[in-house]
Amino acid sequence: MVLNNINGDDGTPGFGVYLHWPFCAAKCPYCDFNSHVRHKPVDQREYVTGFLSEMAAMRDETGPRNVTSVFIGGGTPSLMEPQTVEALLDGIAKYWGLPDGIEITMEANPSSVEADRFRSYRLAGINRVSLGVQSLNDADLKFLGRLHNVEEAKIAIGLARDIFPRLSFDLIYARPKQTLEAWEAELKQAISYAADHLSLYQLTIEDDTPFQALHRAGKLIIPSDDLAADLYDVTERVTRDAGLPNYEVSNYAVPGAESRHNLTYWRYGDYVGIGPGAHGRFTADDGFKNVTITERMPERWLEKTRENGHAIVEREKLDRQQQGDELLLMGLRLVEGLDVVRFEELSGRTFNQETLNNLAMDGLIEPVSNTRLRATQSGRMVLNSVVASLAS
Repeated sequence: MVLNNINGDDGTPGFGVYLHWPFCAAKCPYCDFNSHVRHKPVDQREYVTGFLSEMAAMRDETGPRNVTSVFIGGGTPSLMEPQTVEALLDGIAKYWGLPDGIEITMEANPSSVEADRFRSYRLAGINRVSLGVQSLNDADLKFLGRLHNVEEAKIAIGLARDIFPRLSFDLIYARPKQTLEAWEAELKQAISYAADHLSLYQLTIEDDTPFQALHRAGKLIIPSDDLAADLYDVTERVTRDAGLPNYEVSNYAVPGAESRHNLTYWRYGDYVGIGPGAHGRFTADDGFKNVTITERMPERWLEKTRENGHAIVEREKLDRQQQGDELLLMGLRLVEGLDVVRFEELSGRTFNQETLNNLAMDGLIEPVSNTRLRATQSGRMVLNSVVASLAS
C-alpha cells in the first residue's frame, strides 16, 4: 500500500498504534530505551507472528477504534526487512483498520539506510521517517556511540527527503564542551536540510546507562543548568526564525507538519503498545484508563505471545484523578496548552486560583484563549515544578 497524502491534524486526542522493534546494531551509551543487540540474525517471521498475536489480543480489549496514527519505534526499526514492515501494517489494517492518508512513521538510523530499502518501506505504507541523526559533528557522533558519520547522515536525509512525504530527524544538544555559537551553527545547518520536523533534546544522564557511570566518576561533564537554559533559548530563537516554531517542549515543526502520533500522547489520547517493552493507555467503558506494559526481553516476549497470545506483564487502571494528573503533565508540554475544561471534567477538580495567579505573576504560565493554559518558555524550563504546584 502506498499512502500518498497525509491527513492533517483534526485537533482531537486521537487513537494511535505504537509498535516497538527492540533490536539495535549497537547500544548507545546515553540510551535507556528498551533496545537489545543480537549477534545472530533475528527470525523476523517469528516476531511478526508474535506481533500479530498481540494485536489480536489488544483488539479484543480496545474494541473497534478509528486509528489516527501509527508509529514504529525502537530499537532500530530500519533493521527490519520491508516485508516485515508490510506484514505489521497489514495486521493493524486487519484488527483496527488503516484509513488512507493517516500518518505512519518509522524510526531509522542513518547507518542502516539503503535507497532500495527506503523505497520498499514507502511501498509498504510508511509515509513519514524519523531519522536518529543526533549530531552533525563527527567527534560528537563518536562520543554518542553512533555508528554513522556526518556524511552518511546527510545521504540518509537526502534519500528520506526524496522518497517520503514527511521527514523528521533528532539532534541532541547540551553536549560536553558545546558552545552557544557551535550549537547555533549546527542547528542552522540542520534546518537547511529541509526537514519539516525536528526533535531537539538536551542530553540528560539516564539511570543505568554507561553515561551515568562516567558522570558519577567525574569523567563526563555536561553543561551547567544556566548554560543548558541558554542553549534552549538559542534553540527556540533559531527554529522560530526559520519557520519551525516549537509546538511541544522538544519538538519543532513547520505549521501543519507536527507529529500526529506524538500529539496523541501529549493530548492524552488513547494508544496501544505492541512489542517488547511497549506501553499502552486506552480508555475503558467504565471510564478508567487501562495501562498495559509488555515483557521487555525480546525472547521472553516472543515466548509469552506463543503461550498467552500476548506478553502483557503489568496492568493498571487509572481513576479520574490519576488521569487528570497525567493530562496536566502532558498538556502543559504543548504550545497549544492544556484544555482546562477537559481537565476539570476528567479529574473532577478545579485549579486553585491563588496558585494560578502566583504562577502567572512569576511568568511561568499564561492563558491561551479562554479555555486553555500553557507553560511559558520560562515555565517549560521548570515544568515539573509548575505541574506539582497546579496538582497540589
